[in-house]
Amino acid sequence: MKTKRYIISGGGTGGHIYPAIAIANKIKEVEPNALVVFVGAMGKMEMEKVPQEGYKIHGLWITGIQRKQWWRNVWFPLQLWVSFLQASFLWLKHRPHVIVGTGGFASGPMLFVGNLLGSKTLIQEQNSYAGITNRLLGSKANVIAVSYAGMEKYFPKEKLVLTGNPVRGNLLEVRANKKEALSFFKLNPSEKTVIVLGGSLGAQKVNEMIADHLPLFASLGYQLLWQCGKLYYDKYKDYASASVKVFPFVREMNHLYTAADVLISRAGAASISELCLVGKPVILIPSPNVAENHQFHNARSLELKDAALMIEEKDLNKVFKEVFTGLVVSSEKQEILSKNIQKLAQPKATEEIVKHIEAIQ
Repeated sequence: MKTKRYIISGGGTGGHIYPAIAIANKIKEVEPNALVVFVGAMGKMEMEKVPQEGYKIHGLWITGIQRKQWWRNVWFPLQLWVSFLQASFLWLKHRPHVIVGTGGFASGPMLFVGNLLGSKTLIQEQNSYAGITNRLLGSKANVIAVSYAGMEKYFPKEKLVLTGNPVRGNLLEVRANKKEALSFFKLNPSEKTVIVLGGSLGAQKVNEMIADHLPLFASLGYQLLWQCGKLYYDKYKDYASASVKVFPFVREMNHLYTAADVLISRAGAASISELCLVGKPVILIPSPNVAENHQFHNARSLELKDAALMIEEKDLNKVFKEVFTGLVVSSEKQEILSKNIQKLAQPKATEEIVKHIEAIQ
């Protein structure tokens, strides 16, 4: 039987990496003999995270356009041409039947070369506001898998399939034993738990706000599991105590979500997809430092459905105490948010995407 060959390209943030890994795992589950190779950006977190999951990854010399530090774009034209040459070499080496792009710096050159040289391509757009790279490539893709309705304003309608975002497989077991999850993190089973997720690398403003509000959490009877990000761990590790657990990064996300009573999170698309499956009350703090402000649009779409609360970063210090206190003292509000966010869950997203990958070959 002919071995199917796939290239999956995406990275830069966990929101692009973990959906890519979920898709790869499902492909291998369906086609154990398939060859799955990743392409990322040199120096980015995918070069570390993907090999940890057992996959080979190639890095392109590409960093994307710097919107704030514009002088750093002097190398971008050269990087772009070099990355196209690197992507062409990788295509000739692997001759993939299908290339899947999940977003990030490297997916653009790899999808462009795939379209040019004859591979089938699938774009997986996680956000409610499509990024410019995916918008440019959408007309040539065979399938565009999206997570929100109304995406025909960015892409050809006939190419769209509404699948939802892939999530890490063990999150489907998130309603596991809570006592076991609390024990895993050495948390007190008699206290409520708030989980803080500032993204894979961390979020400065979120971390500063959490540090300032530690007395508030304690006064309301909440213990804290705080993923502060590896960039900030040295600064905040000394805040750890019996009721405050500080981690640079948590791999055991099924235990983390199971332990939670309330969550505070960034609003990346992958995080939101996981939070919908988790089905617990959440306060979203969208990052203002992302392309097209897409986290705000993601969070706003949930807020409008009464499925989450949203606080913009600029308002954190003014309103966090009021918003958090109002949520945790109202069991009715918690129940409404939990019920509505669960309605948005799409647990079969990865399976549906892989079906479309198989169908276009």
